[in-house]
Amino acid sequence: MAQIQLVQHACGAPGLRWLGLGPDLRPSRSLLKLQRLLDKHAFWAQGRSFRQLRRLLAGSEAVVTLWRGKRLVGFGRATSDGLCRAVLWDVVVAGDLQGRGLGRRVVEALLAGQDCLAVLPTGAGKSLCYQLPALVRQGLVVVISPLVALMQDQVRQLRRHGIAAACLHQGLDLQRRQQLQQGLNDQSLRVLYLSPERLQVEATRRLLEEIHSTGRLVALAVDEAHCISAWGHDFRPHYRRLGELRRLCPGVPMVALSATAAPQVRADIIRLLQLRRPEVLVRSARRSNLSYTMRRRSEQPLAEVLNAVAEARGAVLIYARTRLAVEEWSTRLAQAGLAAIPYHAGMDPASRQLALEHFQNQPRPVLVATVAFGMGVDRADVGLVLHLTLPASVEGYLQESGRAGRDGQPADCLVLFAAADRVSLGWAMRAASQQLSAAERLQERERLELAQRQLRRMEAVAEGPGCREQALLLAVGELAPPCQRCDNCRCHPAAVDWSEPAAQVLTALDGGRGRDLRQLVEGLAKDHGQNQETWGWLARRLVQEELIRESDDGRQQLWLCALGENYLRSPWPLRWSA
Repeated sequence: MAQIQLVQHACGAPGLRWLGLGPDLRPSRSLLKLQRLLDKHAFWAQGRSFRQLRRLLAGSEAVVTLWRGKRLVGFGRATSDGLCRAVLWDVVVAGDLQGRGLGRRVVEALLAGQDCLAVLPTGAGKSLCYQLPALVRQGLVVVISPLVALMQDQVRQLRRHGIAAACLHQGLDLQRRQQLQQGLNDQSLRVLYLSPERLQVEATRRLLEEIHSTGRLVALAVDEAHCISAWGHDFRPHYRRLGELRRLCPGVPMVALSATAAPQVRADIIRLLQLRRPEVLVRSARRSNLSYTMRRRSEQPLAEVLNAVAEARGAVLIYARTRLAVEEWSTRLAQAGLAAIPYHAGMDPASRQLALEHFQNQPRPVLVATVAFGMGVDRADVGLVLHLTLPASVEGYLQESGRAGRDGQPADCLVLFAAADRVSLGWAMRAASQQLSAAERLQERERLELAQRQLRRMEAVAEGPGCREQALLLAVGELAPPCQRCDNCRCHPAAVDWSEPAAQVLTALDGGRGRDLRQLVEGLAKDHGQNQETWGWLARRLVQEELIRESDDGRQQLWLCALGENYLRSPWPLRWSA
């Protein structure tokens, strides 16, 4: 049994004590900061084991933190039977916080009353950042979260470990509404999740104002904060109104959390949430235990999917783009003898709950889902994340693939893509915009063009010859060396001289008129041989090299750029691996 030492602080609140556990008799710098915040007297008890500590605190009500050196490694509420479970749960789930110094700084910023923007990769303990302040202050933290399934899963996890939590959304039944109100009345509720849509309801706004007037509101947290930015990969209009939280709850510190947020998205988050001189904490999105593989999808990919699943460890997540594709693939896999479970928003709540429980409780589950599944779901041993089509953006893919290997063990991320994926997704984007009014279409146009550029960037990563991880991180503004784990790093595909075919593509575009990609490749295949797929790849490659310009409306109109004209006048070697 590991030996620990106990620091006890008398708090102003009756019956509440702050307990910090450290490795020696000197309080860490972080603990000293918390001492000053709580303004306590301290005494030390040396050499206590967890079992001894539980007996010591029998019947007490306290908050416990576990420290290793200057690093916070766990926390929990101490009760007569729950101290060890609470502390050990966070040490295990947080994985010793994996050196999560940034997470600790978020906690300290909120306790000090400071706003914060934290960009932490999937599995880095973002929820810990707002749960701990609620426990330390024995108050309430309000969390804005975009998905009902995510909120419900987080509430289940917290309740399982003795922390009072609730979520408020449109589908909440009367009994749970009454339980929520009771938790607010007796001041036992610690974390309250709200959907952004609920903030537009007058009753919810009055509820927040009432909570704020009691002085119990510790912090406001906006999860998946990139949804507020039109530059982000998952823009949600209701997030745009979250700046009103400042008016409803003045003086309350706010933390915005996201797994991926490029600099432009971070600037939007700070501006639109009205964060006041926030501490901005950004951790690298690099995951050293993930191996990326991206290859062209065959016409019959079932065998390839079955082989990938057979070689994977632990749980498997298979992502399909549409609900129909989810149903079709789960059926195909089941017919092939693989017990695959579907999950998407079109299923009834009971079926979704059964699928979620199956994924969480079975030793080696295989779940086919749309990309929304996985946000906040507590399954650390996902050994494979497989995308059946090209992801819509680099930022989204980093978040989705990041659901693999949260236990720190090696895991695989496989993308099966085809040239038609970008065409079909671009068509779906345009079709959705056609359903809007003329004024809304005008507002949506810029976002649609951005989505097309993001999709093109993801395609460039999938078709590119370089390190997958390096290209993914570069797309979100992070420089990194080659990973030496992805398929390109392992195989080093040979480069071929494409100078002559490239000149033929550019010549076909010379003359100032734009041409449709499909018509262009059909003409080139007829005039110069080779298949259309090769000419299509080369044309896309020339767009990436900025020799050709492509329209941002999804129609794939191509024009010759000034750099392409220079190439035709004075060519240089173009060596790429296809």
